[in-house]
This record gives sequence, structure tokens and C-alpha cells, in this order.
Amino acid sequence: MKDMDDAKALVTKMGEAARRAAIDLATATAERKHAALIGASEAIRNNAPAILAANELDLEFGRQKGLSDAMMDRLRLDQGRLRGIEDGLRAVAEQPDPVGAVISEWDRPNGLHIQRVRTPIGVIGVIYESRPNVTADAGALALKSGNAVILRGGSESLHSSQAIHDCMVQGLRGAGLPEAAIQLVPTRDRAAVSAMLQAQDLIDVIIPRGGKGLVGLVQQQARVPVFAHLEGICHIYVDRDADAAKARRVVLNAKTRRTGICGAAECLLIDRAADLSMRQDLIADLVAAGVEVRAEGELAQIAGTVLAAEDDFGREFLDMIIAVRLVDGVEGAIGHIRQFGSQHTESILTENDATAARFTNGLDSAILMRNASTQFADGGEFGMGAEIGIATGKMHARGPVGAEQLTSFKYLVTGDGTIRD
Repeated sequence: MKDMDDAKALVTKMGEAARRAAIDLATATAERKHAALIGASEAIRNNAPAILAANELDLEFGRQKGLSDAMMDRLRLDQGRLRGIEDGLRAVAEQPDPVGAVISEWDRPNGLHIQRVRTPIGVIGVIYESRPNVTADAGALALKSGNAVILRGGSESLHSSQAIHDCMVQGLRGAGLPEAAIQLVPTRDRAAVSAMLQAQDLIDVIIPRGGKGLVGLVQQQARVPVFAHLEGICHIYVDRDADAAKARRVVLNAKTRRTGICGAAECLLIDRAADLSMRQDLIADLVAAGVEVRAEGELAQIAGTVLAAEDDFGREFLDMIIAVRLVDGVEGAIGHIRQFGSQHTESILTENDATAARFTNGLDSAILMRNASTQFADGGEFGMGAEIGIATGKMHARGPVGAEQLTSFKYLVTGDGTIRD
């Protein structure tokens, strides 16, 4: 791609095709959308060797690019992850179709019957980094909600995303739906991103899924409305009334299960009044698992820790690193999270109902958990089949963005020759 003019021409062509496809999708039956998703799932299974071969090309590109271990983990596909993609497509297929669902209805004294009904947004642009499974997740959720979608994956995942996109198109073709319903930008050129952000006449909403740099770029340049998916600076607060066995299990899982996802815990807050042995066990478990524990104050005296810097708090590591701090009870935890959090996901570990209620009432993150790992911050785990991202803004969608969150609504008003005085 030679310059910005070429990028604009490409995005315009894709956007116009998406607009035409969106018209068909808005009235497509639930059965046809279901068939397309099942067909795509079968294509993923049948084309697994080709997808893994494409992924190997991306992994080599990532190694040459010097990607971190966490980013390489995001990029990597294997048989298990392909089965996850396949299962996710089937899960979305089996969900109720949100389009046309009546959200609420009521009668007015003037004789009108009013319904608020779910309707597709139109054309969605998704800009994401590294994780090739987003190609399937975003395509599936957009289709289920009656939207056309233009996908721009990360440069490092181009081959994998193309192979998965081919499977999505097979599903569309088999169900008799327009192939332009799910399109993938076929270039690594960053000019295509800028062109998408300026295509306000063709794209109705942009969803960025990636690191702070990507999301910041999108928010600065976009002329199209944005569903923001900011950093996952996720906190776990261990209260004085936490169950020690539960706390040890949850904290270790929240940090180490997968460090490269946005739901990974990045900061551990421990009540200053918590049992001393529990504090030591929590940190010892992390150190034993290979986590670099950046602690301050009394906690920095525990064997295996390193001294934390001030900028370690409020930081998304996406690695085997965690910041740890003592706080003065639940109020101290709330104050810390308000200062350093990204309104993504926070978890409290406590057996005290009143303390848990204070924590959830005192914070306004998109997801608040009790006695559960932050790794559950995922649309699939919420029963949505898949997600496009975790929206941390306060307008429209919040938290995991599934098919229902990709709809708007319209009002259907019925009268009987009704006139206004």
C-alpha cells in the first residue's frame, strides 16, 4: 500500500460492501445466521492443519519482531485453542437471536402501544492486536447481532487471521449470506487503521482491542464512535476476613493462569490487618510459581520479593510480574483502585458480606468479583459464547461485549387511528 490515499480507497471499498451486506443481515433469519456459524465452526475443524501452519508463519514473524513471551502466548494457536474457537462459534450460534427482541413495552393513556426493540448497529470496525481468535469471536458476534464487520487484526497475526477468516466466509457462503458481512483488512499497513478511524460515513462504531498504545491512538484519531477497551489493570484485594485457602488458590490463578490476557491480575492488595502467615503464604506461592513480586514496605522483607517502584502500581505488566501493597482495610483498597485502576476488573476475597458490599458499592469498574479469579473476566465465561472485548467506558456497552451489546434499539409505536390533541 503506497500511501494514505490507497488505504482510504481500500477501506471505502470494504465499507461500501459492508453497508450493502448490513442491509441483508438486518433481516436475515435466525436460522440462516445459525447455519453460517455452525458452518464456520465445521470449517475451523476441517482446516485445522492449514490454520496451524499459518500460525507458525506468524510465530516466526513474532520471534523476528522480538515479541515478549506474553505477546507470543497471545499469538500462539494449538489444537486446544482451535477447539476453543470452534466451541465458541457453536456457543454463539446456539444463543437466542437478539435482533427483534422486545426489551420493554407499555401502553399510554393516549391509546398508543410502545415497544423498545433490539436492532443491529450497522457496520462495526474491530481493530485488534495479536490474538487471532478475535477474528472468529468478533465475526461471530457481529453476525449474530445482524451487523456487518470490518476486521483489522494485528500485523503479527495476519496469516492466522486470514486462515480463520476464510473459515468464516465458508460459513457465510454455505448459509447464503453475503460474504462481505465479515471482512478482513488484507494488509499490515497502519494506514488502513487511520482510514478506518476516519470512515464515519461507512462505519458506525469502532471497537479497539489491545494495549494502551492502540486504544490511545484510536481514541485520539477516531471520528467514529468508540467502545473503549482500555488496559486491564486488574486488582485483587485480600481482606482480613478472607478464607486463607481460597485466597491462595484464587490469587495464584488470577496471576499465573495466563499472564497475557486483560483479565490477569496485575496488583495484589492485602489488608494490613490480615493474618501474617496468610500474607507470607500468598507471596511465597507467587514466588514459587516464578512470578516476580514487586513489593513495598513490610511485604518487601518477605523472601523472594523485589522492591517495588512507584510506577509499578497502575501498570499492566501482561507478564509474570505483580505489584503488591498493604492497605488499610477495604477503604484503603477502594482508594488505591480509584487512583490506579482502569475500571476493568477488581476482585475482593472475603467472607464478610458487609465488607464485600462496601467494595462493590464503592467502585465503578465494569466487573466486580467476590472470591473469584479475575481470569473469569471473559465473555465466554459469562455465557456469551465469545466477546469482542471488555468495554471500560460508561456509554452503551460495559464489561464483556457480546452479541446483545452489539445492538441498539428502536421504538415501535402502534395506534388505531390515534391522533394527538
